[in-house]
Amino acid sequence: LNLNILASVLVLVLLITVVIVKTGVIGFIGFLGLIFAIALIYIVFKYPKTGIILLIILGFFVTGIARYIPAPWGLSIDGLLVLIYLALFFKGFANKIPWHKAKSPLTLVVSIWMGYILLQIANPEAQSIEAWFYAMRGVALYQWLSIPLLFVLFNKSKDLDTFFIVWGILSIIGTLKGFQQFHFGVDPFEQRWLDQGGAETHILFGKLRVFSFFSDAGQFGASQAHAGVVFGILALFKKGNLKLKSFFAFVAMAGFFGMLISGTRGAIAVPALGGIMFLILKKNIKILILGGVFLIGVYIFFAHTTIGQGNAEIRRMRTAFDPNEASLQVRLENQKKLKGYLASRPMGGGVGATGNWGQRFTPHTFLANTATDSWYVMVWSDTGIIGLTYYLLMLFFILGTGAYHVMFKLKDDWLKVQISALVCGMAGIMMASYGNGVFGQMPTGILMYVSMVFMFLSPQLDQKLQKNTI
Repeated sequence: LNLNILASVLVLVLLITVVIVKTGVIGFIGFLGLIFAIALIYIVFKYPKTGIILLIILGFFVTGIARYIPAPWGLSIDGLLVLIYLALFFKGFANKIPWHKAKSPLTLVVSIWMGYILLQIANPEAQSIEAWFYAMRGVALYQWLSIPLLFVLFNKSKDLDTFFIVWGILSIIGTLKGFQQFHFGVDPFEQRWLDQGGAETHILFGKLRVFSFFSDAGQFGASQAHAGVVFGILALFKKGNLKLKSFFAFVAMAGFFGMLISGTRGAIAVPALGGIMFLILKKNIKILILGGVFLIGVYIFFAHTTIGQGNAEIRRMRTAFDPNEASLQVRLENQKKLKGYLASRPMGGGVGATGNWGQRFTPHTFLANTATDSWYVMVWSDTGIIGLTYYLLMLFFILGTGAYHVMFKLKDDWLKVQISALVCGMAGIMMASYGNGVFGQMPTGILMYVSMVFMFLSPQLDQKLQKNTI
């Protein structure tokens, strides 16, 4: 066996040497990439569940890596999802895959949404099939492909525990990277990204809006606020395991710190609505009153005092509470223009008509040149009033189901806390998505899909936990 290992190592060293001599460093990097891809395919085919963990990890890093190695990294999410489905297809020859587990009202509502997005190809207003292809992935495809996989592969209480650990670690790394930018400045690759146009939205009054390795400061701020809310609730109610409680508390503090340094005003909506949702879920009048007083206090601090005005982060957050703030007026003006344009277009201007995709594929159109600034305004512009109405109904149905399970069905105390945290996090992200295009971007997108699935799975998990305690 030792001789075999030695021979394998010698062959590998010889191969690497030949590759470097023949192709140089670029060829060597390509060779390493090929080995990594083969190893990845092997792992996902052998253990498809690891594909889900990789999907969550990839969701965090997929945008940031493009600043260092320019490539269409977003398509790697598509590739990984297809790879997991292929792994299950081939596994199905030897073992029965429990696809019946994906049978759920959640799968149904996201499939109807995907169907509507497919119909958008025939929208007479649509100008570009390429724009549709790129834009529909974040709007519907990733959600539609991820949710059945999660029901089949990632559906146990221990998977939920794993999800929180992985998310927590990645969130801490996100804040550490953000702190590096905040305290030491950006690296040369990030500077190049700023010079190529990023500075327009990320250098305000000579001050950097921190974006970490996320797509932008808005996504970073909202994502870290999301972690702050979710892990804050977990930390408050975790009993018995001091190590885990400390970990949750650290993630929550790091999350809120990340939100603060991002300079993203809209991110404050996440703890605001997440907090209100938590008070509702508790069904406790005393806590509701105390929480209400605290939230009013926070509002008064930002809207009606000048305390901490010397701090740039607090000063920027404070502008979110000013109804006469200039950028808010511009947004409202844009929405007025869109209302007039979309009045005769109930299916919208076509998926990918707005934002970056609109600028890239149809730069001559009205929608491409009118900023949406909001996830919902983007959905409205692209898919019309029909699309926006269904999309909002779908989100409120999912959130309402999660809240109903927490308030009336779940008996296990810790599971109730875990699902409460996910429901409050989703409520906060839904609110923040009015101010920024947060919901369909990574990593928030994949975190949302996992959250949704566990909201729907929670009664089954609760039954199993109840049986184990009898």
